[in-house]
Amino acid sequence: MLVGVLLSRLVARFPDRERGRSVRPPWIEAWTAALFVLVALRFGAAWELPAYLWFAGAAVLLAVIDLQHKLLPDRITLPSIGIGAALLAAVAVATGDGAPLVRALLGALVLYVVFVVLVLISPRSIGMGDAKLAALLGLYLGWLGWDVLLLGAAAGFVVQAVLALVLLATRRIGLRGELPFGPAMLIGAAVAIGWSDSLLG
Repeated sequence: MLVGVLLSRLVARFPDRERGRSVRPPWIEAWTAALFVLVALRFGAAWELPAYLWFAGAAVLLAVIDLQHKLLPDRITLPSIGIGAALLAAVAVATGDGAPLVRALLGALVLYVVFVVLVLISPRSIGMGDAKLAALLGLYLGWLGWDVLLLGAAAGFVVQAVLALVLLATRRIGLRGELPFGPAMLIGAAVAIGWSDSLLG
């Protein structure tokens, strides 16, 4: 809960583009606590737990900011990549197995390059903030396996498509309306991480 309070205060530091003031979602603490519980249930006492708890906190922060401001700030995404890589490197040292770390770093690179290509193809739909977020997701999904990375990346596009259809059907957005991609990417990654036990088993 303390982490959720800290995250909500960080969100409040970003001014609302529509109203010119900061917005602090009252539910961010609950979301963060719930996500931390799910991560703890998924990883238990595994060495990876601290790394994925860090990722969960960053994910909540990035999702809320992108929903409110259509922005994925480098000052959050880039340090999250660096700290995540360091935490996973510590796991590799502790377990004596460097293969998952190599795969994680390659996953980050591959997903980043894929999204950069998508930015060049469709800059109105996907931005460089999404590409940098893809690197963060590739790091954590790649650690768990290439099949997990593929599922997480694909799930993000599916979630975005479903959200767009629902919002169009309910007239919440128009055909030219902008829908931030970051939250859908993060939901897709969460689905893949949650199911990774089954995939790896």
